[in-house]
Amino acid sequence: MTTDISSITGYATSNATTNSASQQLSADMNTFLQLLTTQLQYQDPLDPMDTAEFTNQLVQYSSVEQAIQTNSKLDTLLQLNVSNLGAQAVSYIGKTVQVLGDVMPLENGKAKAAYTLDKDVQSVTITVKDMSGNVVYSETGETSSGTHEFTWDGKDSNGNQLPDGAYQIVVGTKVASGETSANVTTTVFGRVTGIASDSSNVYVGLGDAVTATLGDILTIREDDYFDKDSSTPETPDDGTGEGANDEEEPVQLPSE
Repeated sequence: MTTDISSITGYATSNATTNSASQQLSADMNTFLQLLTTQLQYQDPLDPMDTAEFTNQLVQYSSVEQAIQTNSKLDTLLQLNVSNLGAQAVSYIGKTVQVLGDVMPLENGKAKAAYTLDKDVQSVTITVKDMSGNVVYSETGETSSGTHEFTWDGKDSNGNQLPDGAYQIVVGTKVASGETSANVTTTVFGRVTGIASDSSNVYVGLGDAVTATLGDILTIREDDYFDKDSSTPETPDDGTGEGANDEEEPVQLPSE
């Protein structure tokens, strides 16, 4: 994943669209003036043309031209905003982020995700699929309402180590008869490896195979968060009120 914070492609596309609209308007204006000039040359001096109609058309052409120029300036401002966001996002490289989505990166045999239930359920089945849709691993999960983390060592159900890459997490739930189904929200964790942008958005690369939009990032964690084992017990308080394994609070991103 390469780092690319330029929006040259977006600028080129926007300018090409604006230039095309301007050229078409200019051609239509020239045609209109030619027809108007011809009509004025051959009008009846005793019964001259009503100037109100073509004056109104001239005003309409002027309004369209102003609208095209306004759109062009708005597109430029949008591109500058995207470029600024991309430049700021470069500082995320090397950090671990939590993003909305169900495709998680497997890096060095490690993957982490989370799911949130809006109610208690009878059972939860967590299924991991490869990008071809094949089920490679499954296990049962926590059934209480709230958020639960899921860590995976990259091994399939037979204990074979799978290659790093992108894998989909699917969380299935079962509720009691007559109850409404539970709503499930999944998020995935990944180390940011690169930043890219186009004419409308900024994207972060997670590992070498997963891409998410900047707006999908929920939290940014310390650099070694992804390497921590959530099952490791905390070190007893040493009298200072802090344990050796205390985890840094996630950084909440401001809403866009």
